Amino acid sequence: MTVDPSHGCRISSLRIGSTELLRQGERYGCFPMVPWCGRTGYGQFRNGDAAHQLPLNSPPHAIHGTGRDTAWRTAHVDKAQAAFYYDLAEPWPYEGRVTQTFELTEDGLTLGLAVETYGTSFPAQAGWHPWFHRSLEGGRPAELSFDAAWQEERGEDHLPTGRRIDPVPGPWDDCFGMPDGVDVKLTWPEQLELTVKSRSEWVVIYDEQDEAICVEPQSGPPNGLNSTPRLVTPIDPLEITTTWSWTRL
Repeated sequence: MTVDPSHGCRISSLRIGSTELLRQGERYGCFPMVPWCGRTGYGQFRNGDAAHQLPLNSPPHAIHGTGRDTAWRTAHVDKAQAAFYYDLAEPWPYEGRVTQTFELTEDGLTLGLAVETYGTSFPAQAGWHPWFHRSLEGGRPAELSFDAAWQEERGEDHLPTGRRIDPVPGPWDDCFGMPDGVDVKLTWPEQLELTVKSRSEWVVIYDEQDEAICVEPQSGPPNGLNSTPRLVTPIDPLEITTTWSWTRL
């Protein structure tokens, strides 16, 4: 595994033996989404009486947070564990710190994100955006399996409407609810099986590109700064973990 702290603290490479799991390129790998996930509608959110405008980096919305575009600092690195952090700054309107941790084993990887405030409480989200190769080394395309309790209905503006619907067939750029925790399986036939789990109940599945499939566990749905704000307070940081486990077939 290779982590690039200077380029958004993303996992730029994850190899199982000689097999690369992640799509390569400066936009890809696996990057953290923080302090918000997916689209924040028209870049606008409120914290009590305070209204804020974020840059529209995916017009007409603000997408995927600021962590992926930030240079992170190293807190600790050894053969199997690492921790990195950065201090929240403009264009995010509140001061705080984000920490990302990595723990690698022979058959799995655990990632953690924590968002802390330096004083003022604020709404935030955290999650990951991995770009898994659809096919590994010329093999058959990956098969995706999961059992969601609901799908967040997506409006024409690509934001959830607030309605929960029965899951519909893909392709998807959609958020699903799993109240017992995220549990999604990717199977590359006769090659590898990978399971993405998290105690969080939201996951975005994006499989509209031929090259990759994204399985994105996150602490809230898209536009969640507005629809389901989760306050980070001095005594209650936001924390989320995800575990990827794999088995060769």
